Amino acid sequence: MEHNRISEYLLSLEREEDPLLRELRSFAAETEVPIVRPETESLLRTLVAAKRPGRILEIGTAIGYSTILLARAAGAGAGGCREFITVESWEKRIPLAEENLRRAGLSQSVQLLHADAGEVLRQLCAGGDHDPAREQGFDLVFLDAAKGQYIRWLPDILSLLNQGGILVADNVLQDMTVLEPRFTLPRRERTTHARMREFLYEIKHREELESAVLPVGDGVSISVRRKQQ
Repeated sequence: MEHNRISEYLLSLEREEDPLLRELRSFAAETEVPIVRPETESLLRTLVAAKRPGRILEIGTAIGYSTILLARAAGAGAGGCREFITVESWEKRIPLAEENLRRAGLSQSVQLLHADAGEVLRQLCAGGDHDPAREQGFDLVFLDAAKGQYIRWLPDILSLLNQGGILVADNVLQDMTVLEPRFTLPRRERTTHARMREFLYEIKHREELESAVLPVGDGVSISVRRKQQ
């Protein structure tokens, strides 16, 4: 109860939502499309304002809600963010995401890829055009797709993340089930549970990362790639 009261109060402080994002949030609720929670949205805006990323990679476009949020916050198409790539594998969501980006005036500023995220990451690593050693990697990576793949994608993401770059992963507490013993969960959820725990352990123990896991929304991890001395 106390947690709910705190959440309600904090949300009451938010400024009025952008009309398009408000419409998309209502649509997502009606159609059960998962998008970032309001608390997470506020955190993302703050991180973007602090980092001012020149290149952003988003894994998991869905209907384009967080894409529009991040792109607008980063000034994509308005002299801010120079490159924004977002990846979605579910074919049915691509036309809707494209239409929403068009409505937001971001069709020319955001590159929407209909592809498997793992394959895109491998291609970006192999292509050499996003080499952190030349400061051409991504300044911000937002991870909000298949939760069981986070740990598998992590090595390639880190290969593309600039020094000082930020990796944000959403839904890492998975409605708090990540806290529960594995054997208490339905069998179909156990693999994802184990992999998410592995992901959280990994980002907290990697030497090149400074990470925090926050109970915001459904859990958000924030990892900064340390700058070499």
